[in-house]
Amino acid sequence: VAYTDSHGIDALAELWARSSPRSLPGALWRIYLVRVVIRQDPDGTALLFQRGTEVLATIDAAVAGAPQPAGPDEITELADQLLRGLFRGDFAVALDRAGAFCRILSAGCTSIADDSDPINPERSTELTTRASRLSLTADEFSAAARLFRAGNLD
Repeated sequence: VAYTDSHGIDALAELWARSSPRSLPGALWRIYLVRVVIRQDPDGTALLFQRGTEVLATIDAAVAGAPQPAGPDEITELADQLLRGLFRGDFAVALDRAGAFCRILSAGCTSIADDSDPINPERSTELTTRASRLSLTADEFSAAARLFRAGNLD
C-alpha cells in the first residue's frame, strides 16, 4: 500500500492488470483500482455514494460499511479500510464490501445520469457507462468472494 501510494500502481499493473477477475491477482487489482478512483476524486465519489444510498433499496450500504452521511474524508477512509481488510485476514468480507460499494456507486451514477440526460446528454452517457463498469466490477468482487470462501480463488 505504501509503495503504491509513493510510486503509483504501474508495477502492480504490469503484474495483475490482465489477470482474471476470478483470481487472487485479479481481485487485488480491482481493489487497488477502486481505491485509486476514490482517491482521485473523493468529492465526486462521495456524491455518487450518497446518491446511490438514497436510491438503492438493498443492504449494500450496511455491507460497504461507510458512515451516513459519507463525505470525501469518510469515502477515502473506506477505501483504505477495504484495502487493509484484504491483508488482515477478512479477504472475503473485504471483497463483499468492495462489491457493495461498487453497486452503490453504480446506482448513484445511474441516478445522476437520469437527472443529467435532458441538459447534458454527453455527461449522462459517461455516467451510464461508468455505472455499467461499476456493476460488472461489483459482480466480479462477489464472485471472487464466493470462490475464496470455497477455497477456489487461484
